[in-house]
Amino acid sequence: MWGGQCYADAQIRIPLPMLNRHGLVAGATGTGKTKTLQLIAEQLAAQGVPVFLADIKGDVSGISAPGEAGEKVTERARDVGQEWEATGFPCEFYALGGIGTGIPVRATVTSFGPVLLSKVLQLNQTQEQSLGLIFHYADQKGLELVDLKDLRAVVTFLTSDEGKPELKGIGGLSTVTAGVILRALTAFEAQGMADFFGEPEFDTSEFLRAAPDGRGLVSVLELPAVQDKPQLFSTFLMWLLADLYNDLPEVGDVEKPKLVFFFDEAHLLFNGASKAFLEAITQTVRLIRSKGVGIFFVTQTPKDVPADVLAQLGNRVQHALRAFTPEDQKALKATVRTFPNSAYDLEEVLTGIGTGEAVVTVLSEKGAPTPVAATRLRAPESLMGPVDAGALDRAVKGSLLYGRYADAVDRESAYEKLTAQEAQTQARKQAEAEAAEAEKAAKAEARAGSRGRPQGDASVVEQVVGSGMFKSLLRSMGTQIGREISRSVFGTARRRR
Repeated sequence: MWGGQCYADAQIRIPLPMLNRHGLVAGATGTGKTKTLQLIAEQLAAQGVPVFLADIKGDVSGISAPGEAGEKVTERARDVGQEWEATGFPCEFYALGGIGTGIPVRATVTSFGPVLLSKVLQLNQTQEQSLGLIFHYADQKGLELVDLKDLRAVVTFLTSDEGKPELKGIGGLSTVTAGVILRALTAFEAQGMADFFGEPEFDTSEFLRAAPDGRGLVSVLELPAVQDKPQLFSTFLMWLLADLYNDLPEVGDVEKPKLVFFFDEAHLLFNGASKAFLEAITQTVRLIRSKGVGIFFVTQTPKDVPADVLAQLGNRVQHALRAFTPEDQKALKATVRTFPNSAYDLEEVLTGIGTGEAVVTVLSEKGAPTPVAATRLRAPESLMGPVDAGALDRAVKGSLLYGRYADAVDRESAYEKLTAQEAQTQARKQAEAEAAEAEKAAKAEARAGSRGRPQGDASVVEQVVGSGMFKSLLRSMGTQIGREISRSVFGTARRRR
């Protein structure tokens, strides 16, 4: 677009090999970011590239159904030189922990890890380090942390009299910190969040599949049921990425990505993030490119994304920005400065473009940034809106994955092991207490028996030996015998009368 006119013969494209160099889709509310996601996802799927989409508002499910022709769609297709054809794309629908409509996606507490869990529980840096110590102990002792009750059981044990010595050599766990962690876990469960942790754990390689017709499978994570828990779903999306990073082999540069991952409402991921969390995100974004995975962050302004992460993004689609307040104007100027030099007056363009239009700069086939171009985007060929609830439910239950992940499994893990250990300890203490009590009772009974025996029961010998006359006789005899022995030893003779 130039001077308000759209030039259909000047097509703006992103080279397929460059889509694992990551990207940003930004713009004010209502400017068309979600439809841009849908549009890019359609074209990737058509090229055989699997796509992951987080559906925050519940309106991306329409990608599975053919679009509806209309005046606006026809006009847009004519403006941009598009041969529009209504097309649905192969989809799988997921839901975190099965809350909402979708195949349940669960993670074990162990695989989620202390850094991500600290973000969800809103712990500070000290508490996060203590949580890391707890995870380390559980791993060393073979205590599997599958769900939240496992974690609570380990924390409770480590603050008990029996468990306190376990961590003494490596810093210990303060009662105050343990209390904070336990309260955070209780509040988290009270919000119904315990369902996200457990087994069977979701295998993220399911996102890398293709449909039988060769098109890439679009995985849509339905999040409307938890959209009031932004820290939870944003952190869970980060777990999905981290799990993919850990599992995938190095492939370097590829002709097309193995997966393109769209991270909607990305600013929620970074709000209140600890230093360790931001470092983990930056490392994942930087290194996952060589695993063949591309990430697109979707948010309102580029400043929502930390600079270290933003520096890793090679492709950019910037929708309109608003400048109604001094803060908005400052954000606009900061956004303009992040673009390469351009013949456009970007401040004017970014406040003047309409819905479905954007300022675009991408990487060329050689990896160099292309010139900035104001662009009118193509119309999505799938349904621009949600499918009805019945169709969504049938799609979920008709999936081959539903039977694999639908029902939660609660196997023996840390909670069961520590509960059994506690029962054994209590049984041992009770047995010791009962033995001590029995011994004490036996001694008391023996003493009572000795004091209570009648005098007449004593033998004749005992009576004679114990009598006063017998004792006096013994003393007299002892004195006489002693005199005789003394005289004999010292050589004196007995006096005669």
